[in-house]
Amino acid sequence: MNSGEHLVAAEFRTDDAEDVAMRPQTLDDFIGQHHLRDNLRVFIKAARGRGDALDHVLFHGPPGLGKTTLAQIVARELGAGFRATSGPVIDRAGDLAALLTNLERNDVLFIDEIHRLNPAVEEILYPAMEDFKLDLIIGEGPAARSVRIDLQPFTLVAATTRSGLITTPLRERFGIPLRLNYYDTEDLVVIVRRNAALMGIEITDDGAAEIAGRARGTPRIAGRLLRRVRDFAVVENAGTVDVTVADRALSRLDVDALGLGDMDRRYLRVIADNYGGGPVGVETLAAALSEERDAIEYIIEPFLLQRGLIQRTPRGRMLSDVGFRHIGVTPPAQRREQFDLLDDADPEGERDV
Repeated sequence: MNSGEHLVAAEFRTDDAEDVAMRPQTLDDFIGQHHLRDNLRVFIKAARGRGDALDHVLFHGPPGLGKTTLAQIVARELGAGFRATSGPVIDRAGDLAALLTNLERNDVLFIDEIHRLNPAVEEILYPAMEDFKLDLIIGEGPAARSVRIDLQPFTLVAATTRSGLITTPLRERFGIPLRLNYYDTEDLVVIVRRNAALMGIEITDDGAAEIAGRARGTPRIAGRLLRRVRDFAVVENAGTVDVTVADRALSRLDVDALGLGDMDRRYLRVIADNYGGGPVGVETLAAALSEERDAIEYIIEPFLLQRGLIQRTPRGRMLSDVGFRHIGVTPPAQRREQFDLLDDADPEGERDV
C-alpha cells in the first residue's frame, strides 16, 4: 500500500513523539469505551484495596482503539511498574524468563500481539500466570533437569487484534477479558478537540466533526488525520481549522466523506466494473489489486463490511447497494435477485469464481 493509504489504515502505527505525548494518562482522561472503562476502574480499585496483583487482563479488538494506552493506564492507576514487549519478540523461553524474573511485586507486564507468541514460550507462560512459578529445563539429554523459580505476583496485560488465534488454554487464564469497539462520532469529536488543544490548534466544532466523521471509528486515524490537516492549515495560513479547511485537506489526501482511501475505492470499483458487483473470490481480488490476501482480509475489508458496503457470501465478495451508490454506480438490474439467493453460510467466502 502507498503512503496515502496508511492514513486510514489503523494497522500502520506512527508512534512518534507527538502521538505518544497526546495519549491520555489516566482512566478519567481516557475518552470512549465507557462500559469497559467503568468496569476496569472497579477491578483496579478492588485490587489496590486488597494489596494484590490485578487479575490478568486481555484487551482485544480492532487496531488503533487504545489497547496499548489502556495497558499503560492500568499500570499507572495501580501504582505499579510497567514493562512492555510483544509476542514476536519473545522467541525463546529464556527471553520470557528474563522478563518475568525482573518484575517487582504487582508489576504489570504488557505483551502486545500475544496471538503471535511462540507456542514453546506460551507453555512456559501458563504456570507463571497461574501460580507465579517458572518451570525451566536446563541442559540437554540425560543431563537435563527441571528448575522451578518463584516469581513475584504480577499482572499480565495482553493485547490482540485477532483473538480467534489465541489458544483456548491461554485465553482461559485471563481473568479480565475486555473487548474494545469502534468509537462513535461524538466520542471521536471530543478526542479530536482534545488533541487539537494539546497541539495548539484552533478548531471549530464542524471542523472537528469533519475529521471525526472520516476517521473510521478509530482514534489513531483521527489523530493522524488531524496532524495532516494541521499541515495544510499552516501552509494555507488558516488560523482556524473549520469544516472548509478540513474538507479541502482531506480531499487532497484522497480520504472521502466516509473515510475510505484510494485502495478501498479501487477494491469496490474492481468488483463493480470487472465482476458486475460479484460474487468474486478473495484470491481473484488479491490478484486484480496486486495485494496480498491478508491485506485484503484484515486491512481493506473489515471497515467495508462494518459499513455495509460489501457482503461475504459462500461464493465470494459482493457489493451491496450502499457500495454501488458510494462509487456512483447503478446496480445491475438482475443483481438483486442474485443477491437474495445467496446467504452467509460461509462468512469467509473462500471459493473463487
